[in-house]
Amino acid sequence: MKVIKNTQKTAVKSLVALCALALTMTGCRKNFITPDHASIDDQAMWSDPGAVNLFINGTYFNIMPDYPWEAAAYTVEYASDENTGSALDATVKKVLGVGGYLTSNDIKIIGTKYQNTTKGDNKYFEIARCNLGIYNVPNSPFDATTKKQYLGQFYMLRAMDYFDLVRMYGGVPLILKPQTPTDIDLSGRKSAKTCFNAIFADLDSAATNLNGVVWNAATDYGRLTQLAAVCYKGRAALTWASPQFNPTDDATHPFDATRWDFALKANEAAYNLCLAQGRALMNYSTLFLTEGTANTEAIIVKEYSNTLPKRYQGVEQRTRPAGTLTGGSPSDFYVASQKLMDAYTMADGTPITQAGSGYDADMYFVGRDPRFAQTIAYNGCPWKLSGITGRIQWSYPGEIEGAATKLYYCKRFSDPNLAASSVPAGTNDVGGNGLDWIEMRFAEVILNYAECLNETGNLSKAKDMVRQLRSFRGISQGTHDYGLDFAASKDQMRELIYNERMVEFAFEGKRGWDLRRTRRLHLLTGSFLTTTGEQLSATNTAAKKTQLEAYITGSTSVRNRDTLQVNKRSSYRYFFTHNLVAGDPKNPVSIPANQCYFYALPSTFLLSSPTLDQTLGWDNGTFDPLKD
Repeated sequence: MKVIKNTQKTAVKSLVALCALALTMTGCRKNFITPDHASIDDQAMWSDPGAVNLFINGTYFNIMPDYPWEAAAYTVEYASDENTGSALDATVKKVLGVGGYLTSNDIKIIGTKYQNTTKGDNKYFEIARCNLGIYNVPNSPFDATTKKQYLGQFYMLRAMDYFDLVRMYGGVPLILKPQTPTDIDLSGRKSAKTCFNAIFADLDSAATNLNGVVWNAATDYGRLTQLAAVCYKGRAALTWASPQFNPTDDATHPFDATRWDFALKANEAAYNLCLAQGRALMNYSTLFLTEGTANTEAIIVKEYSNTLPKRYQGVEQRTRPAGTLTGGSPSDFYVASQKLMDAYTMADGTPITQAGSGYDADMYFVGRDPRFAQTIAYNGCPWKLSGITGRIQWSYPGEIEGAATKLYYCKRFSDPNLAASSVPAGTNDVGGNGLDWIEMRFAEVILNYAECLNETGNLSKAKDMVRQLRSFRGISQGTHDYGLDFAASKDQMRELIYNERMVEFAFEGKRGWDLRRTRRLHLLTGSFLTTTGEQLSATNTAAKKTQLEAYITGSTSVRNRDTLQVNKRSSYRYFFTHNLVAGDPKNPVSIPANQCYFYALPSTFLLSSPTLDQTLGWDNGTFDPLKD
């Protein structure tokens, strides 16, 4: 244990004080009367269930994941090949080396500030809150059941924070008890192995303490549960076993097959507990529209509201088209890349690249996996918005309503009945769709389990898991067993599972993590993040536009284009050509393989102590995240 500078001591003293004053954090209930802040001391706070509830609510507020792209500090985590925005945003594109590269100060979720004034300022402030809870709750006057509820939540929240830190930076300082100005542990970075062992221990403690806890659905929906802890352990164990931390071709860090055995047991336990507690797959198109206990697929949820102040999220605005009838301000982060478009199989599970698949690149939306049309809004597709039944989305440039600013849109997080005027945030951040964010769901547990089964040699049962998912999602069995016949080996099944994850979790912020977990991010080098969509035919363009956009006889609301047989090649391609490129077709992805899997500690954190070493591959760094 080492003692650091006086400035750091002062910072920690301030941190303790701020944590004690957390009664002011978001999450206060109307019937709780806060005492005078000036008179609060540790004993008073940890003796008052109202104060502790407020404290833990504030901890949730800081730690629980949001919809992707909500918090600026975390945008770099979502850089991937699934959208065109990753090549266009000034910061995010540097993760992929598009027209520039990351510097050691670009990934800042620690050490930006001593306290969290904005989400993502400092993970260690959040961890300090958890440490205070874990230390103080056992000595509180609460009954045993209440203590277990509090402890279970604090343990899991701490595990979630450390998991994010480790998969971003590799090993990090592991602080597991409250710090005082005279006793500060900043002894240096621990190995990834040590950090993961602590994460697993916290999740086990969370599961034990939350065993039998049933939250009141009306007042406590979204609180962490035993099931959440068990399933999250499966996610963490899968990451620990995967190539990011367990490479297969690195003599310096030998492959450890026992990690896959551990991950298999963790994910088998998660899958079985899901079944025992009634978790089940849901309709993909309404998955995020179904809230509360009616959503049988959700496991970890963050609640939002369109009626409560400061509980707004902007996903509806980012995914909707612009225009007076739709009200959106669409983001390129929700525009499907060609890579994502091509990941969807045909309706019977056959990859589009397979000979005899029937795929027609010119009519790319015909005969695909049902999730394609449930996810991607393309030119001429049906998409109910603003309560307009029978609405058709038109995305060709210059279309008459002036709403086509993107070639594609994402359907998954939109409320089809929300009025255009309600899409943006109003006074005090009230508005939007209020849909909850589902951080983890049963489909992930299924695919985590399938991957572990495959990696440990059980190809048949791995196929059972994917077959279950594909069948429920509406893929037909066909003559190739939902496309599973094309995976005759472990390697082929691995590719199939990776592809399935890309499709199933489209725009959920999972793809970037998967690319790093599987050490495939640098393999994007040389590719372009683009997508190709429709524009009016170059032949007689003006006349065709006039013909399409004229109202049908006797109507003032239905245009000729709305009656077009989109799935019929001769009619659709008479008006449209599929050759308009969006994204960045000039600057290819260029990712340094020695930097993209473990990022640099930012200087504000690195310079806080002489015991901290920089990550290998960054600024003459010497810390090896994979060394035990």
